[in-house]
Amino acid sequence: MIIILVNQQFFDRERELAWLEELYGGSGAQLVVLYGRRRIGKTELLTRFALGKKAVYFYCERTSARDNLARFRDLLADALGVKFLKEASFSDWEPLFRAVQPVLERERVVIVFDEFPYLVDVDPSLLSKFQRLWDEVLSRTKVFLVLCGSSVSVMENEVLGYRSPLYGRRTGSWKLEELPLSAVKSFYPRPFEERLYVYGVVGGVPMYLKRFTPAEPFWSNVKREFFTKGGFLYEEAEFLLRQELREPRNYFLILRAIADGRRKLGEIANETGLDKAAVSRYLSTLELLGLVGYEIPVLEPPKARKRLYYISDNYLAFWFGYVHPRRALVEQDMGDAAVEEVKARFPQYMSRVYEQVARRVVRALHLTYKVGRQWGRAGRKTYEIDIMAVGPSGGAVYGEVKWSEAVDCAKEKEELREKVLPDLKPTALYIFAKTYRRKEPGCFDLTDVEHVVETRNL
Repeated sequence: MIIILVNQQFFDRERELAWLEELYGGSGAQLVVLYGRRRIGKTELLTRFALGKKAVYFYCERTSARDNLARFRDLLADALGVKFLKEASFSDWEPLFRAVQPVLERERVVIVFDEFPYLVDVDPSLLSKFQRLWDEVLSRTKVFLVLCGSSVSVMENEVLGYRSPLYGRRTGSWKLEELPLSAVKSFYPRPFEERLYVYGVVGGVPMYLKRFTPAEPFWSNVKREFFTKGGFLYEEAEFLLRQELREPRNYFLILRAIADGRRKLGEIANETGLDKAAVSRYLSTLELLGLVGYEIPVLEPPKARKRLYYISDNYLAFWFGYVHPRRALVEQDMGDAAVEEVKARFPQYMSRVYEQVARRVVRALHLTYKVGRQWGRAGRKTYEIDIMAVGPSGGAVYGEVKWSEAVDCAKEKEELREKVLPDLKPTALYIFAKTYRRKEPGCFDLTDVEHVVETRNL
């Protein structure tokens, strides 16, 4: 089920909201950590959760510890109706919370620190202070304290990590992920193929999805947002890297190299001019942020070294692959020419996106199977299988993905059968395409894929 509150711009976060409500209904103090990449909808979720509750929402800023403390004091005074706080001067967080401790012991109050990592930046001792504050004051009240942040590395390492002063004190944590493909319909209620296009260029990031106007065709939206100087999605990629990463130039070089087809560690290092050890560290950070991933042949052990890296964030994959190479055209106000160039190459891009979706469909239909891509050598020949799902007791599902229309399903199945590995007999052969000349069992067209996506909430 998808929740839509138009005024709140709140979409498809029913599970997360239910989780917050369950914690809120529990007894005693709660220390909740909510985090996820920028634009993912954390603030909207917390705003929706706080409706009808006594709550203090505080947005941390990279100003100074003193400034943040003073602003929070004023918000707390207004929310709790403790007016004398505004006239008082507090040297630190603990005296302030001690002043309102009687109120927090009587009532359940939601207190949200949004972009908590900013507060850590301006006061490196903050986490130790909050440890003492929690242990000696807040844990004895009914407070519902939420620490929220977009810096995934700070939240996972410095707030949740075992070396953190706050380690072991949280009562709940949740990493907010992108919305599924099925949720795109709520933002852009047009035919499934167009929704796939939208998902392909912005993924499931709510803020990006809201940039697409349903009354306009896909390419009109793309021209306005990606290929117009000042367009939100034209500028966003560089802003995102500057905000999230301390050495944005090097990360930029790595992402561009991957978009250009350099998918092995050595290839990325050669293309960027960075040494392999540094590239490996940067890639680990990008993986942590959910911006880059890697694949290995599905039949290889998890720690195999045959890694092929890819940009897992659809927005950045499209931006680095198609927008960045055409920035000169955009800067010269030649966005229409840029769009025409992209249109000619877009089917190749969508083939990768459709392959990604098809694997999710197979995973949903075969829950106990290990699903991925398989490639390697068979004798003197190399082979590549778009989808392979290996069963727990032997046997495998083989799949081929064609972003094409009027596909001959029987012919494709015969060609796929030729790729079957001798020691892994097929339990099923699947073909994924847009449309078919003639369908048969195991042939998924866009309508079939849409049905699985909608019913399984993929």
